[in-house]
Amino acid sequence: MQKLTNRVLGLKQLCWLLMVMAVVVNAASAQTLQQYRLAADDQISVSVFNEPDLSLESTRVAANGTISMPLIGQILVKGLTIDEVELKITKLYLGDYLKKPDISVAVVEYRQFYVNGEVDKPGGFSFREGMTVQRAVSLAGGFTERAARNKIKLIREDSPERETRVDLNTPIRPGDVITVEESFF
Repeated sequence: MQKLTNRVLGLKQLCWLLMVMAVVVNAASAQTLQQYRLAADDQISVSVFNEPDLSLESTRVAANGTISMPLIGQILVKGLTIDEVELKITKLYLGDYLKKPDISVAVVEYRQFYVNGEVDKPGGFSFREGMTVQRAVSLAGGFTERAARNKIKLIREDSPERETRVDLNTPIRPGDVITVEESFF
């Protein structure tokens, strides 16, 4: 009976530890996306409280890194976080147009990531939170027969000169390029 009690306690402790780890991983992922920097092809919404004519339900960041807002025109948002964009738009509307602008910005759709090499359907795919290399390869139709599942390279958009070997559980970010190499055996 004592062994069974110890096993049950051990399982409860293990379950509790796994739940804590899941919370920590999710918090780290959320924090990474909170510091996410906008770039061309990201799609965002801009809500100006009580001003529907000034709000944008959805707008894509242009190739030059700008969005166009009513009354204030083109705004450079490339390289800024959501919080920084909110602050910038608030400052631009403050005074001349609104007394107390309340701006809320959200990412509607992240820019694509890319999968190439030995996958069935190489190409660009929409990023979703929690995306891993394995999920990305699945979106690309899975591995081909010649794929080297242990030879996968990743190039981050923010450091294109650096190529890194990764495994299937590696998280990916918008703009990443994943290459599955060919196996020779």
